[in-house]
Amino acid sequence: MATVLDLSPIIQLTPEQFYQLCMANRDLSMERSPRGELIIMTPVGGESGNQEASLIIKVGIWNEQTQLGLVFSSSTVFKLPNGGDRSPDVAWIKRDRWESLTQTDREKFPPLCPDFVIELRSRTDRLAPLQEKMQEYLKSGLRLGWLINPQDRQVEIYRPNQPVETLPYPVTLSGEDVLPGFDLLVS
Repeated sequence: MATVLDLSPIIQLTPEQFYQLCMANRDLSMERSPRGELIIMTPVGGESGNQEASLIIKVGIWNEQTQLGLVFSSSTVFKLPNGGDRSPDVAWIKRDRWESLTQTDREKFPPLCPDFVIELRSRTDRLAPLQEKMQEYLKSGLRLGWLINPQDRQVEIYRPNQPVETLPYPVTLSGEDVLPGFDLLVS
């Protein structure tokens, strides 16, 4: 479960201050909500870590074959257009969008929303904050997102201008036109 700190009574962190805070505390995994709340992420256990690695590998293999973009792990923080700084479990960005960034933007927290994300609910995660995070991605320009929820044995699919679609396990998810030819069996 994440720890959320409301710093607003004392300070409103700018994106640069948040970046400096993260660099000064490299052992902590942190995010920042659009409201300026500092979110300290707890480490995941072995099961969740293995599942996350498997997802990154699968998206990575597809990407190696297609060369359409770049894959990022949960260690990458994205500076979203709506003011939040978030790190999805798996992220993918179309190559031309990545290449349009400056070298400095690539080296720091990239100032864009991924085209595709996967959030994997770990045993200690509450569902509502993850759903809010997925909505935040959508408002920031996400084209396709999957919230995989092993506890409830279901997947929520997020697409722009569409209601969230919830599917029970087992299900084969399609990368649709965002990740053409990519399919993932969730069981």
